[in-house]
Amino acid sequence: MKNQRRPRREGAGKPFRCGNCSRQIETAAPGTANRNHCPYCLWSLHVDLAPGDRRSPCHGTMEPVAIWVKRNSEWALIHRCQRCGELRSNRVAGDDSPIVLVSLAMRPIVLPAFPLPLEEGLS
Repeated sequence: MKNQRRPRREGAGKPFRCGNCSRQIETAAPGTANRNHCPYCLWSLHVDLAPGDRRSPCHGTMEPVAIWVKRNSEWALIHRCQRCGELRSNRVAGDDSPIVLVSLAMRPIVLPAFPLPLEEGLS
């Protein structure tokens, strides 16, 4: 069997500027091979059609809107593109801000989508 190498991903490995907070972001990140989100504010760029290919024509900024927990208990971000509305899942990287991650995870409790009735007797 021949040793088959994956083709080099166009644009992979190039630092980028966050479209939300304007910080310069290095692409090397613990826990992920295809960084495309900011470790400080968690915003992303809509640059991939498939993870790491950097072939999306959209290039819109992607707001982190939720956290979900995979079967293996790993956290992942859900981003919504501000330009085209597409939703994408993105692995959490080891250097992502824990405060911003927990704030995002708590958003549905702090800002519920519907009124929560208060129990009588609670002060």
